[in-house]
Amino acid sequence: MDFALTDEQRAIQETARDFARREVDPIVEEYDESQKFPRDVMAKAGELGFLGILFPEELGGAGLGYVEYVLVVTELSKVDPSVGISVAAHNSLCTNHIYKFGTDAQRRRWVTPLAQGKKIGAWSLTEPNAGSDAAGTRTRAEKVEGGWLLNGAKTFTTHGSVGDVCVVMAVTDPNGSRHHNISAFVLEKGMDGFRPGKKENKLGIRASDTSEVIMENCFVPDDHLLGSPGEGFVQALQILDGGRISIAALGLGTAIGAYETALAYAKEREQFGKPIAAFQAIQFALAEMATRIAAAEILTLAAAEATDRGLRASRLASEAKLYAGEAAVFCSERGVQIHGGYGLIKDYRAEKYFRDAKICTIGEGTSEIQRLVIARQLFKGQ
Repeated sequence: MDFALTDEQRAIQETARDFARREVDPIVEEYDESQKFPRDVMAKAGELGFLGILFPEELGGAGLGYVEYVLVVTELSKVDPSVGISVAAHNSLCTNHIYKFGTDAQRRRWVTPLAQGKKIGAWSLTEPNAGSDAAGTRTRAEKVEGGWLLNGAKTFTTHGSVGDVCVVMAVTDPNGSRHHNISAFVLEKGMDGFRPGKKENKLGIRASDTSEVIMENCFVPDDHLLGSPGEGFVQALQILDGGRISIAALGLGTAIGAYETALAYAKEREQFGKPIAAFQAIQFALAEMATRIAAAEILTLAAAEATDRGLRASRLASEAKLYAGEAAVFCSERGVQIHGGYGLIKDYRAEKYFRDAKICTIGEGTSEIQRLVIARQLFKGQ
């Protein structure tokens, strides 16, 4: 669709599109099959400012907003959702958490190298028994002289085994109230007692690293605490608002990639003496895909624009994430169907979009959780 983007925004969109075609497209199949983290691609993305889109120039960032961020993540995800989600998680979770709640010294120490792409960021909230119920966190941080001693394990951490900086949520007051007993800490690669655990063998987004993170008597100095003790859960909820816009952009890009692949195939594949695009059943499927993409795009950009205006966009972000994620699953499934038997073959990317799309209805709050968030907003104050 043709939105009223500025010339600068269009230039950023085109830069991201060109980067995805030039640097990402050639390695998609190899990295998906080997589950290799695209470190070289991420480094080049950092050179273009893609790993610091949301952060001010004085901290090494690009000084842009969520609209530009959505444009970049969407373009990357159209070609490879693995790269899209890695760029998204680096920006909106780890780096953004430190930027929003860190001191000036903490920002200079960690945001700058993260925004420049010199370091890779991870964010650890989920645990084996604390997924949608994030307040059920069991990782503990015990106060000791000069800092805290962390013990516990996190799961499903993007960049868990490749990250240089990791924001970790841990319980600092076991007897405190449920939503005010968790704190956020910055951990760095190489700290004693801090290590990656099992690297997950995933259905989709296989080039994006997803691993356990383990803390065993890991000493974390006081100056690694973000904000005050007990604020971590509330901080995480705010970070997830932006994170849901990220997954909406991921879903949008995945849906577009699946649609464009299916459209091109439908024009080329012939049956009964004519391209299958001439058949009404195929046309209807493509029409439905295009319509859902248009709606997802509107919702996602609306959430991004509201955030850029400084408005609380919790409901919009959840609506965008819910709809775009479901659109990605729908479009990728229809894409496989349009490809027929070839949709199951790895020589065609339809099957990869099908595998990659599912994370969009699960990561950073399942579709069910998004409906719960939206419903709470609808009834708020009533």
